[in-house]
Amino acid sequence: MEILNYSFDGEGMQRVFENEKWTIGIKNWKPANDITGINNLERHNKTDELFVLVAGSCTLIYANEVEGGLDIKAVKMEPNKVYNIPATLWHNTVTCKDTKMILIEDSNTSMDNSDILDLNEDQIAAIKALV
Repeated sequence: MEILNYSFDGEGMQRVFENEKWTIGIKNWKPANDITGINNLERHNKTDELFVLVAGSCTLIYANEVEGGLDIKAVKMEPNKVYNIPATLWHNTVTCKDTKMILIEDSNTSMDNSDILDLNEDQIAAIKALV
């Protein structure tokens, strides 16, 4: 038996470890997470998701559904803190090119139990004003 290690330096997210209970991914900058490319939010309907900022900068965008739309808010992540995105919370990340994060989630998290919400121009403008 030996200790294994994992890395990922490409754009976007890659799952680097997975077992029957949880998944660990490394999430790096990609154009869709740049402030100029943000156009949707996602939610995982059955599981929480955890992020840890390792390098660079990231603003977590999140939104609660309210009568007439979304209540959009933002949290600027601090390095080496764990951020929990509760199940069913709309969210996305706004990152810069040197960003690297660790992502931890239940191994059964997939698009089968998640949703994507395309944002309109006003919602995108609201996000840009927060970042």
